[in-house]
Amino acid sequence: MTHLPQTAIQTMLGCRYPIIQTAMGWVATPELVAGTSNAGAFGFLAAGVMKADEVGPAIDRVRSMTDKPFGVNFHMFQPGAAQIVETLIAKKVAAVSFGRGPDKKAIARFKDAGIRCIPTVGAVKHAKKMVELGVDMVVVQGGEGGGHTGSVSSTILLPQVLDAVSVPVVAAGGFGDGRGLAAALAYGAEGIAMGTRFLMTQESPVPPQTKARYVKATVEDIFVTSKLDGLPQRMIRNAFTARLEKAGPISMWTNALSSAWKMKQLTGASMGDMLKSARAMMGHGSDTSFAQALMGATAPVFIQRATVEGKPDEGVMATGQVAGRLTDLPSCEELISRIVAEAEAALDGLIKRLEA
Repeated sequence: MTHLPQTAIQTMLGCRYPIIQTAMGWVATPELVAGTSNAGAFGFLAAGVMKADEVGPAIDRVRSMTDKPFGVNFHMFQPGAAQIVETLIAKKVAAVSFGRGPDKKAIARFKDAGIRCIPTVGAVKHAKKMVELGVDMVVVQGGEGGGHTGSVSSTILLPQVLDAVSVPVVAAGGFGDGRGLAAALAYGAEGIAMGTRFLMTQESPVPPQTKARYVKATVEDIFVTSKLDGLPQRMIRNAFTARLEKAGPISMWTNALSSAWKMKQLTGASMGDMLKSARAMMGHGSDTSFAQALMGATAPVFIQRATVEGKPDEGVMATGQVAGRLTDLPSCEELISRIVAEAEAALDGLIKRLEA
C-alpha cells in the first residue's frame, strides 16, 4: 500500500496527516478542535465569534482535551482584536488563520513568537499579497467552498496559486474525502482544508435537527446568493433564504438592525463598532447597500440561529457544495482514518495503472 507523503502541513504544524479543519463560526468549538487534533488532523478554533476575554479560556479548554497542536482563527476588525493578538502570543498557539487579517507588523510578531500564519484566500492576487506580508502558508478556497465564496473553481484556482507563490499551498473548496486529498496532492498542494465535512461529524456542536438538514441537502438545494450582504455566499435553501431573496429595503433594514442588536449582546461590541465594520465592508462590493453591509457585519447572528439554536429555517446554513453528496455523520477519528485510507488507495491505484 502506498503511504501518504510527508508534507509541509505535518512538518510546520506538527500534525499526523495533511488535513486541516477550518474555523467555522459557532461550529469550530474546543470540542471539535480537540476531536480533530486527537484524530491526527489540525484543527482551528473559531475565535472570530468570541469576546476577547473568552479566547484564552477557550484555548485552555482545548488543551484540557488534547496535547496535540492546534490553531486559532480571528479577524482584525472584530472588537478586542488587539487583546486577542496578545492572548494568542501569550498562549503560544501553533498557528493563526484569518481572512482580512493582521498587517505585516502583526504577522512578524506572530512569527517571532513561533506562531505560523495561515490565511485563507480566494484569488491569486490575494495569495500574492499575503505572501508579501510574510505568511507561512496559504489556504486556497475555490468557489465550491461555503460562506463567502468566489466564482473560480478549485480545479482552476489551485494551480493558478501554486504557480504564483512560493510558500506551501493548501487546497480548500469541494473537498470531503480521500480521493480529493489524493487529487490535491497530485496538483502539488500540501494537503486539504475542510469545513463542511467537519461540521457534519459527531463532535460538531451543531444541533441534531440542523445536522439532519445538512445530511438531507442535495446539490440542487445548495445555492449562492448576494442578498445577505452584497457579496456572494453559498448556503442551503431554507425558509430564511426564501424571505431574504424577496426582501425589500424595509425588510432589509429590519433584519439588519435586529441582528446588530443581537450581535451587540453576544460580543460586547458597541453599535459604533458594528457601523464601522459595515462601512469597511461596503468597499468590497459596489452593489452593497449599507443595510446589506450591516447584515454582513452581523452575519454570525444568522448563522447562530441555525447552528447553535437549532433553528434551521430561521438562519443561515452556510455550506460548501460538497454537502450535497455527504450522507453521514462520522466521528472525527472515523472520518480522518477513512480519508487517509481512501487517499492511499487512490494513489496506490494510480501507481499500479502507471506501472501497467
